[in-house]
Amino acid sequence: MSKTKNHWPIYVIIHVLFIGVWGAVIEIPEKNGFPATLGYAVWALTMIPASLAALKFKNWKLDFNKKAVLWGSAVGLLGAGGQLVLFFTLRIAPAYLVFPILSLTPVVTILLAVVLLHEKTSKRGWIGILLALISIFMLSYQPVGAVQASGYTWLLLAAVPLLAWGAQGCIMRFANELMSAESLYFYMMLSSIALIPLALYMTDFSQPIQWGFKGPYLSFILQSLNAFGALCLVYAFRYGKAIIIAPITTALSPVLTVTLSLALYQTIPHPVIIAGIVLTIIAALLMGFEEASNA
Repeated sequence: MSKTKNHWPIYVIIHVLFIGVWGAVIEIPEKNGFPATLGYAVWALTMIPASLAALKFKNWKLDFNKKAVLWGSAVGLLGAGGQLVLFFTLRIAPAYLVFPILSLTPVVTILLAVVLLHEKTSKRGWIGILLALISIFMLSYQPVGAVQASGYTWLLLAAVPLLAWGAQGCIMRFANELMSAESLYFYMMLSSIALIPLALYMTDFSQPIQWGFKGPYLSFILQSLNAFGALCLVYAFRYGKAIIIAPITTALSPVLTVTLSLALYQTIPHPVIIAGIVLTIIAALLMGFEEASNA
């Protein structure tokens, strides 16, 4: 067991690499003609092998009681609902803008924990929240004369997974006390699959769809990065210290996503937007330490 515990940095590295790369390339299948709604369905299916791998590590022991099912499903539905909206958000805004916003989910988690769970946060946490709010305005900056068909729609859409995942983090605080991490991941997987019919209903099958390798097959490969990256995070927290893991994963994954996304888009954003990206990373780092200290 001690040997396994020493492997937590490997889980962290894999998580950062997988999630960082996933964020930058997630929109490629859709640009090839594979709808975002079908991309969601593929993502949900990739959670099945990851969930089975997790349960195998747990010797197939699943927490199956009313509270575990209820709260595990709640965590899963919030995560899956946010994920579904994320796919639509990336249709109208590049990843280098969207993912810095999503790195601020600790803002919602901390505020909900203060209001609902009556937890206290430090000065560092409040500074992180203040910087996060400032960075949102900077990221939404549009230079004079710039014409964007999406306007601020992308920001409104990005707010949905931001709020959903922030609430998910709050619920996950006590859900982890009711069940094992593997069981929680299993119920998250079931909830994600439960929303597949909705995703299919929202799909316009009258439009041309890429059914070749560049569509569902490439999507499955890319979405697997998310599924197994999340699983690595589960084990990183199990064998490592939250006060170290939370800030690293909160800050480094978006940095990698932004860097790769800018390279793929071959563009340099306005200096105000660049400053906003940097500010979100700093805010995420501050709140990551705050989350870790409460873990």
